[in-house]
Amino acid sequence: MTDVDLTTPPATAPPEQEREFLQVIAPDGTRRAEPELEPWLEDVDTDLIARLHREMVLVRRLDTEATHLQRQGELALWPPLLGQEASQVGSAGAMRAQDFMFPSYRENGVILLRGVSALDVLRVWRGSTFRGWDPVASQVAPQQIIIGAQTLHAVGYAMGVARDGEDAATVVYFGDGATSQGDVSESLVFSASYQAPVVFFCQNNHWAISEPVRLQSRGHLADRARGFGIPSMRVDGNDVLAVLAATRAAVARASQGGGPTFIEAVTYRMGPHTTADDPTRYQAPEELEQWRQRDPIDRIEAHLASLGADMDALRAEAAEAADALAADVRAALGEMEEAAPSSMFHHVYAEPHQGLARQAREHALYLAQFHGEEAGA
Repeated sequence: MTDVDLTTPPATAPPEQEREFLQVIAPDGTRRAEPELEPWLEDVDTDLIARLHREMVLVRRLDTEATHLQRQGELALWPPLLGQEASQVGSAGAMRAQDFMFPSYRENGVILLRGVSALDVLRVWRGSTFRGWDPVASQVAPQQIIIGAQTLHAVGYAMGVARDGEDAATVVYFGDGATSQGDVSESLVFSASYQAPVVFFCQNNHWAISEPVRLQSRGHLADRARGFGIPSMRVDGNDVLAVLAATRAAVARASQGGGPTFIEAVTYRMGPHTTADDPTRYQAPEELEQWRQRDPIDRIEAHLASLGADMDALRAEAAEAADALAADVRAALGEMEEAAPSSMFHHVYAEPHQGLARQAREHALYLAQFHGEEAGA
């Protein structure tokens, strides 16, 4: 590890001289020298890389299982993250226990790795609860469906952390489409003005639903942050080590009083926007195939093999853990009790009041019209 230079933003070259992004592990698994990131990878050994591989396999299996569960009617909706495992696992691995995370709807892998149970993640998408976990206990805010709104929440929280003098960073996730939202621009303004300890982590998966990123921005998304006076990095989002190093640097900068950082992790959404989407209507098959050749799990497996790791054993161990996770989730869903509709009123305010009680009574009367339920149910 190394200290962060809090006074000088990272040097930037003119756009025509810039590399596409910072990269440590190439698609064929070879290790590349990346001076800007290497100081943040000094502790990385074969065991750590094997752990990252196992976590990516777990995240992919959760995503695959949830997609199947939705198709089978067990979940109302699911936002797949296939292809984005390195961005989620690498960034999750860089956060410390005291750091707080604000997710969008697609960071189900990060949420799992931050200690939230898979069942708590899935029951939200089943429609069985309005909040799947305790955000204070887990240091993970509830998922945000409104595009970009969580960036404002994160900056406000980070400003509070700074006022309290805590050694903590706030990491907020969003996609490329969110960068066109006013909430994100407002968040960048406030974080720059108040030097809030926040890391803006943009997973550029190339698609804002069906809109390609090239129509949203004529340049790199990371360049937008520089216009607000915020240092930024553009990394290969399918390279778990590059993401780990970049996020470690940004978290350290934030927690040491250096203010915000913007990370653009360039990846690709291999599946639909949600299970209600048909990506074949807008994704070119040849483009999809090009990105399949950059699969983040295949890449790290190739790198581990080059280090002499026993890949048969590592794959078997990861597959066993993934199978166990999938089996546990299915069993737990089958035994889960559904919350009553009236539960939506239970955690709105810290203390009950007459207005909320009136709404609860009116809601019960409304339901009674259709289900014959008693007004006090």
